[in-house]
Amino acid sequence: MPRKKAPKKLSITLVKSPIGYSIRQKRTVRALGLRKMNQTVVQNDTEVIRGMIAKISHLVRVEE
Repeated sequence: MPRKKAPKKLSITLVKSPIGYSIRQKRTVRALGLRKMNQTVVQNDTEVIRGMIAKISHLVRVEE
């Protein structure tokens, strides 16, 4: 029986405050699980997460 591969993970760190940006960008930051500056969360590498990161790429740092 073939095993499923573990999904790749992304480490996402909030490096710039969303204050002064649109409410949609603030909500995207929260939806990723980021609440404080320099907080890092680990998310699965999916198309949905990649799209969210693309929308707030100027606020976050991503490591694979």
